[in-house]
Amino acid sequence: MQKVVLPNGLTIIYEARKSKSIVVEVLTKVGSNQEKPTERGISHFIEHITFEGTAKRPTNQLISNEIERVGGDFNAYTTNERTCFYVKVLKKHFPLAVEILADILQNSLFNKKEIEKEKRVVLKEIDLVNDEPKFYQWILLQKNLFQKHPVRYPTYGSKEVIKNLSRDKLLKYFHQHYVPANMVISIVGEVKGWKELIQKYFVLLRGKKSVFPMVMELPLKGNKEVREKKDVTNTYVVLGFKTVPKNHPDSYALEIIDGILGRGQSGKMFTEIRGKKGLAYYVGTQHVNDVSFGYFAIYATIDRKNITLIKKMMLQELDKLQQVTPKELEEAKTFTEGDFYLDVEDNQRLADQLLFWEQSGHAQELHRYIPKIKKVTIKDVKRVAKKYFQKHVFVVIEGR
Repeated sequence: MQKVVLPNGLTIIYEARKSKSIVVEVLTKVGSNQEKPTERGISHFIEHITFEGTAKRPTNQLISNEIERVGGDFNAYTTNERTCFYVKVLKKHFPLAVEILADILQNSLFNKKEIEKEKRVVLKEIDLVNDEPKFYQWILLQKNLFQKHPVRYPTYGSKEVIKNLSRDKLLKYFHQHYVPANMVISIVGEVKGWKELIQKYFVLLRGKKSVFPMVMELPLKGNKEVREKKDVTNTYVVLGFKTVPKNHPDSYALEIIDGILGRGQSGKMFTEIRGKKGLAYYVGTQHVNDVSFGYFAIYATIDRKNITLIKKMMLQELDKLQQVTPKELEEAKTFTEGDFYLDVEDNQRLADQLLFWEQSGHAQELHRYIPKIKKVTIKDVKRVAKKYFQKHVFVVIEGR
C-alpha cells in the first residue's frame, strides 16, 4: 500500500493488485452526522445531483454511458460519516475513470430543473425506506438508541429540508466541504502513473479541512422499549446496545461476538430462534462501528404473539457468552477471517475498506485487522459482553 498527499491536500491511497479491473473511489468526509438541522439530507442529495450533468456531459445519460459503454460500473453512496463515489473499469480505461470522477466532483452543473426533479426522486426514496420495515427498523433503532449523537437522524434527511433546498444552498455546502483537504482517493488494481493522472485531473484548490464538534453520547440509564404499528403481516424486532467506534480496541471482541451469534445459519441466534424453534425466518446480528459511534443489534422477523419470548431468547444467548468455549471462539475467528478476505477479493470492496479505515485512523489498519482478530481471547469476549450488553433499546414494528 502506498499513500501520498498532493500539494493541494488531496490524499491518495494505492493498493497494487494484479487484476484485469481497476477501481477508483473518492471519499468526502461529510455525511449526515455533520449536517446542521437546516441541512439534514443535503449530503445525500448532493450525491444524487452530481450525477445529473456537468459542463462537458450535460445529462445523466451522457455520464453513465461513458462508463457503461466500456462495460464498467459506477455508483455512489452516503452514510452518517461519509459520501463516496466510485468507478470500476478494465484497467486500460483507468484514465477515463479518473477523468469522469474528477468531472462530476469539480464541474457539476447543479441545474435548477434537475434539482427539482431529483427532489421528487429523493422524496420517493425516503418513502420507500419508511414503508419497508426491514429498512425502517434501523431508522427507528438509531433514533431511540442515541440521545445526543447525530446518528439518531437518518442519512436521507428531512423531507421539509429536501423540499426547500435551493441551488445556492447546495453550492455553498458543496464548495465548503467537497475540497481536497476533505477528500481521499483509493485506487485498487495494477496501473502506472496513478499519482500523475490524479494530479492532472483533480485540480481543485485545497480548501479548508472541515472541523465538526465531537458529540459526547450519554450512556443509557435504563432499558427502553419502543413500539410502532404498521400494516404488515410480520412483526419486526431489534434489540440494540451502544458500543464503540471503529478504532476502539474492544471493537475486535465485538466482531468475534458477531461471529458467534450471527454468522449465517450456524450462528447462535439463527440456531436457537429459527433452527430449533422455527419462530422466525429473518434473524441475525449486526455489529456497526463507524468513525464516531458504534452499536450491536440482534434482529428477527416474527409473529406478534412471540415478541416477549423472542426478546427473552435473545437476552439468554447474550448471557451465554459468559460460558463461551474455545471451540466457539476459534470458529468465530475462522469465520471472521474468511468473511473478510472473501469480501475484499472484490476490488471495489477493498477500495471502499481502505477509505473507511483511513477515515477511522489509518488505511494501514486494514491489513492489521485479522491479526488483531486472532488475538481476541475468551477473557476479552466475556469482559466486552458484560460491559456493553447491560442496557438496551428494544424496538418493535408490530404487524397484524
